Amino acid sequence: MRVLGIESTAHTFGVGIVEEGEPGRCRVLANQRRMHVPASGGIHPRVAADHHAEVAASTLDAALTEAKSTASEIDAIAYSEGPGLGPCLRTGATAARTLAARLGRPLVGVNHCVSHLEIGRGTTDARDPLLLYTSGGNTQVIAYARGRYRVFGETLDVGIGNALDKFAREQGMPFPGGPKVEALARGGSRLLDLPYTVKGMDVAFSGVTTAAQALVARGERLEDVCFSLQETAFAAVTEVAERALAQTGKREILMGGGVACNERLALMVRTMAEARGARFHRPEKSLLVDNGAMIAWNGLLALAAGLRTPLGSSTVNQRYRTDQVEAAWRNGTH
Repeated sequence: MRVLGIESTAHTFGVGIVEEGEPGRCRVLANQRRMHVPASGGIHPRVAADHHAEVAASTLDAALTEAKSTASEIDAIAYSEGPGLGPCLRTGATAARTLAARLGRPLVGVNHCVSHLEIGRGTTDARDPLLLYTSGGNTQVIAYARGRYRVFGETLDVGIGNALDKFAREQGMPFPGGPKVEALARGGSRLLDLPYTVKGMDVAFSGVTTAAQALVARGERLEDVCFSLQETAFAAVTEVAERALAQTGKREILMGGGVACNERLALMVRTMAEARGARFHRPEKSLLVDNGAMIAWNGLLALAAGLRTPLGSSTVNQRYRTDQVEAAWRNGTH
C-alpha cells in the first residue's frame, strides 16, 4: 500500500509518501516540507494557513516527483486531524479531502502526536518505547498501554520549543529560535540559577523563560543564559522521562518532535537511558520535525487496521488528545 500524508498543524505544510517495506518497517519515498517563517513575532494561524494554501499544489507535485510516482499510484490519503492551529489544520484537511475525492481513494485522519511516535517505531529498531515528545506546541511523555497511547507527563503551560522560541524572539533572533539558542549555548559555560519546574510527572516552562530574559537584562552573557536555559529545561524533561521509564517498565526510549533535533537534549536523554539499561532511539532529523511522511505512515497503519474517515466526517480537532486515540493497529501487542 502506498499512502500520501499531509501535515499542516502549525508552521509547516508537508507532503510525504510512504509504503511498507519489510513487515512493520516504513519506507519513505518522499518527504517534502515548506515552512512558513513569520517576518516578525510568532506564528499567526491565519497567515500560516494562507501560506499552506499557496504552497499546497507545488509541495504535492514535488513529493510525487521525489517518489517517482503519479497521483493514480497513490492508494490512500492521510491527513493530520489535530492537535494544532485551526486554520492550518483545515487547510490540510481540505487538500486531503479534495485529493481523496478526485482520486476516489480512502481517507483517514490521524493524530499528529501519535504520528511522531509511529514514525519512530517504523524507522528505528524501537518496538515498544516510551516516547519523549518535545516540539514547539507539545511536550509529552507517551507510552502504549491497554489499547491506547497514554500520557504519563506533559507541559502545564507551553511546549518546550515555544519557550525557546519566545526567549529567542525577545533577544531579536529570527524564527525558529531553538537552533539559534542551541548554537549560542555551545559558547556558554556558566550554569546560572533558573527556575526548575517539575510537578510530579509534569513540567512548566513559562517561568524559566521569563527568568532567562531577566538574566540577559541584568547583563549576563547571552551564551551563558542560553546554556543555562537549555540545561535547566532539558534536565526537567529528562527527569520526567526517566521516572516514566521506571513507572512503565519500558526498556526503550524514543525521541520525537523538532526539539529532539537538539544535540544537547539527545545526549542528556541517551546518557540517562544508558544509565538505566534502556535502549535509546532517535529517527533522522527530517522525521523528527513536523513532516508529511509521519502522517502517511500512521495513516498506513490505521488503514491496515480497517480505520477510515468518511469524506463527510473529515473534520479537524484542535485539541485532539494523544490519549483519545484508539491504536487499533497495535491490538495484540504490549
